[in-house]
Amino acid sequence: MPSSMSDRDAAPYASETRVAVAAAEEAGALLHGRFGTARAVGVKDAAGDVVTDLDLAAEKLILARLQTHFPRDRILSEEAGLLDAVGSRTWLVDPLDGSNNVAIGLTAYAVGIGLCVDGAPVVGVVHEPVTGSTWRAVRGQGASCGLHRLPGPSGAVPRSGPVVAWTQGHAVDRADPVAAGLRGQLERRTRRVLQLWAPLLGWSMLARGAIDGFVGYCAEGIDFPAGALLAAEAGVEFRTLAGGPFTVCSAGPDADRSFVAARGDTLTYLLDVVAAAQAA
Repeated sequence: MPSSMSDRDAAPYASETRVAVAAAEEAGALLHGRFGTARAVGVKDAAGDVVTDLDLAAEKLILARLQTHFPRDRILSEEAGLLDAVGSRTWLVDPLDGSNNVAIGLTAYAVGIGLCVDGAPVVGVVHEPVTGSTWRAVRGQGASCGLHRLPGPSGAVPRSGPVVAWTQGHAVDRADPVAAGLRGQLERRTRRVLQLWAPLLGWSMLARGAIDGFVGYCAEGIDFPAGALLAAEAGVEFRTLAGGPFTVCSAGPDADRSFVAARGDTLTYLLDVVAAAQAA
């Protein structure tokens, strides 16, 4: 390989991945260093989801890095909104996934950065400041943490039942009957349902095989593509709640991001659970 060949030439999206990893880790260091001093500076919605000063500080850092290296790309960020540009490439930035956790002193949070081309995720980076772990995925190249490939879940249904993560969008009402029905069935027929308030952590756990599945209802579009790509590149399969094909993408309303993600027999099992919830 010629020494003058750039990262972008060496492998698809190598330069983008390198910049996203560096930005996520730098933002993570900021969050970790200032954890415990977070101040709520705003409220996102009537449900009380907060924005902290750490959200804004981490976002400012990440946006500066992306705009420096990729000035022609669009950026859609959790707090800043859409920074528009011409082209088919869009960066999705969640500078602090788990703001509500941080606001109450709970150390469950992550940084997420994804790149989509024509709506399809091609790069996904998730960084956990507490452990210093960074998980990354590139479309068609697998998912990894450092030099180690992420294996994904086994696909076998544990005798005690699967452990699954759950997420629902900010716009979903607490009394929403579909969400309540899904959660109820999952609680009855799985070993544990994780509601982390930080979906990116759930995706990282699924990609490394620490949990068995993930069910989402009207999931948020900002963090979904990066996390879902991580899982997909680790061999996780996706279905709609009805069991049909599901395409991971950033386009469309949150209502289109209702899914079951698992592998093998666990996927079949969870689809049966979801079907029972919808039939009730």
